[in-house]
Amino acid sequence: MASAKNPNNPASARRAKLEEARRKERARERRVRIITIGASVAVVAALVAGGGYLMSQANEKEEKENQAKTSPVTGERSWDELGREHVTTKVDYPMNPPVGGDHNQVWMNCNADVYTDEIPKENAVHSLEHGAVWVTYNDKASDADIEALTKKVKSTPYSLMSPVKDQKDPLMLSAWGKQVTIKNATDDRVAQFFTKYVQGPQTPEPGAACTGGLDK
Repeated sequence: MASAKNPNNPASARRAKLEEARRKERARERRVRIITIGASVAVVAALVAGGGYLMSQANEKEEKENQAKTSPVTGERSWDELGREHVTTKVDYPMNPPVGGDHNQVWMNCNADVYTDEIPKENAVHSLEHGAVWVTYNDKASDADIEALTKKVKSTPYSLMSPVKDQKDPLMLSAWGKQVTIKNATDDRVAQFFTKYVQGPQTPEPGAACTGGLDK
């Protein structure tokens, strides 16, 4: 009888082939596990890195906003002890555009509203009392600046924009008791003024409506 270990024996040959196939399958499974583990480690590392980046970006944004809110706006003018009575007549304001004082009982809509014609100042002042920022310009402002500031206002609740032909500077920003002249739409003070004064601490009636008022 032939030996079972004889390589020429058909049974031995089958066992050898089966063992070789099993060896190759185990090797393939090891490679798959290594690749899977490596990919998983890479994904986790990417998620950790991505999460860290997003957190860093969020922290950086928060720091910039806090700095904008606590730092003074360069060139800003301020007024205190402004009247807040409701009147039905025109008001002779000491500043132009006005930043506060007695005003009409109806506010201008200021929910990202852009007006292409002049609006009643008495109604606009009421909007400032509710925490709005008012962007104004005269005939000397460039079309590019007007367009850029229009986009800014249209994306910002509690803001409004309109021409004020008799103001002395081409571009001005006003909030209750606060005002600044800006050089152009890319002036860094635009973002700071909005961050600081849209519903800011100067607001006499924070949270009051900016809709349901006058919409000229």
